[in-house]
Amino acid sequence: MKLQQLILLSSFTVLLGMSGLTNARPIVIGYQTNIEPAKVAQADGVYDKAIGQKLDWRLFNSGAEVLTALASGSVDIALIGSSPLGAAVANNLPIEVFLISTDLKSAEALVVRNGSGIHSPKDLIGKKIATPFASTAHYSLLGALKHWNIKTNQIRLLNLKPAEINAAWRRGDIDAAFVWSPALANIQKTGKVMTDAGQVGQWGSPTFEVWVARKDFAKKHPEVLSKFSTVTLNYYDSYNRNKKQWTAHSPAVQKIAKITGVDAQDVPTLLAGAEYPNRQVQLSQQYLGGRTIQNIANSVNFLKAQGLVKKVSPDYQQFITTRYISGSK
Repeated sequence: MKLQQLILLSSFTVLLGMSGLTNARPIVIGYQTNIEPAKVAQADGVYDKAIGQKLDWRLFNSGAEVLTALASGSVDIALIGSSPLGAAVANNLPIEVFLISTDLKSAEALVVRNGSGIHSPKDLIGKKIATPFASTAHYSLLGALKHWNIKTNQIRLLNLKPAEINAAWRRGDIDAAFVWSPALANIQKTGKVMTDAGQVGQWGSPTFEVWVARKDFAKKHPEVLSKFSTVTLNYYDSYNRNKKQWTAHSPAVQKIAKITGVDAQDVPTLLAGAEYPNRQVQLSQQYLGGRTIQNIANSVNFLKAQGLVKKVSPDYQQFITTRYISGSK
């Protein structure tokens, strides 16, 4: 389905009959600068049309910031990575995963700076490596170090946000960084990728991003999550079927570039750096139908090992639902 058809279909659905939401405030959605096809729907207001009201989209710089907003109730729906999700469920935050956003591959990567003297994993020893702590990138970095038999006390690990990584990289203050775009695209211009989230996932530490909703909001407005999921999955289908059309000069890519701050020339490659599962795959054993639960448990165990959470649970099923994409009540 073409993007123009998606927009017309969403508008037609609104005209046929909207549920008439009555919120005291607009629905607040927390998003980040991850690169994915449905950013076009956000830019074009397709979510607003499908749901039937103006949405309040708020940009966050990290999963930690998103968790604070979810905990305070100032955000209803939000995108977070698997590591922040682990922190959320470990602290019993009243949220539920209702949609897989991206299965990360090369969308997050470890880049080593040109001239840093790093040519192989063992060269990382003693070097300054930055990543946002408790993020999916942090999780991948530690997974890579474990695979290479490098202990964290053998490197100089720095907790920097993506924008701070950009600045530190330009000054030459760090030797390497595991991060996502737009920082990733920027530092790759003067560095080389040593590994990425996809490779680390094959080594046993997969990472992903999900859409979550506060449980109180989901209970009151299940139709919102169903419509939100449908719009997202429609754009994923459009991208997966027509990847060659998403070029740097295409309107879709230009919109993603504008909303994320990433150079349009970099967007097609970054889009290709993740997988966007369709409805059937979302419901499969690979994702919400099974393995996501184990992956969440792995993230919680990772955070506990880092001293970032205190307890683990034998089961995280209560934090995952398929009702909004399966059509069940």
